[in-house]
Amino acid sequence: MHAALEQKASERVILIKLGYDITFGLPAATTIVYVLHIHPSRIADLVTPESFRIEPSLPVEEYFDGFGNRCGRVNAPAGNIRLFNEAVIRDSGELDPCVPTERQNDVTSLPLETLAFVLPSRYCEVDSELLEFAWSTFGSTPPGWQRVQAVCDFVHGHIRFDYMRARANRTALDAFRERVGVCRDFTHLAITLCRCLNFPARYVTGYLGDIGVIPSPDPMDFSAWFEVFLGKQWYTFDARHNTRRIGRVVIGRGRDAGDVPITMAFGKHTLVHFQVTTDQIDVANS
Repeated sequence: MHAALEQKASERVILIKLGYDITFGLPAATTIVYVLHIHPSRIADLVTPESFRIEPSLPVEEYFDGFGNRCGRVNAPAGNIRLFNEAVIRDSGELDPCVPTERQNDVTSLPLETLAFVLPSRYCEVDSELLEFAWSTFGSTPPGWQRVQAVCDFVHGHIRFDYMRARANRTALDAFRERVGVCRDFTHLAITLCRCLNFPARYVTGYLGDIGVIPSPDPMDFSAWFEVFLGKQWYTFDARHNTRRIGRVVIGRGRDAGDVPITMAFGKHTLVHFQVTTDQIDVANS
């Protein structure tokens, strides 16, 4: 019986090919900071290691930020700079966990390391009109998983997804008022409403391919979702898709998108080429 259960579990394991090919045009020498490596928590799942490289070949200073993300800095000359990476990772093949009975912690008993994720941050204005809106809209829902899900349901229906309306400086309050955006805007608004309701909520950026769902006609991109601390652990929520998904691979976590920029150039630049790969390639049998 035990062997049969192990075999069933192994049959759910999948392999995902990950990577990106990004080129920037720089009119002058520019420093670029990036958060592009797979998060350290998933390194043990790599089947083939990341093959990160920069063209032209340049010295890179790598470091871990205060949230545990693996980051890098490169001082690039004028011209085109290409950042390339590919890897194969093993994933459980299981849907995001769902624990509707999980309860909310009182702020007085939250672990100290979670408190930073209850406070306002650059893109998440907890101390705004959203505070009153959150309590008047969700205050009567059960305080726990169901309240967070109610927030996701609202944000999913409130914002219209539109790649053409992406804006790097849109905050949660802007998204609430404008009712349009991309995955980071769904995520910022959901995080802010959760924090207004005293849930620790943190921003996540990573890979999310069309695994187990109808493929999207849009070009593949990095994705944003969020995690909420309930009970004794962090759980994944996704206001953009508002459904449990398979194959999330974290790149970085932070208070909001400002903490986990995929790339940040400290000078003028143009995006010459951008391609992200997140494809299921095989089924692992062991």
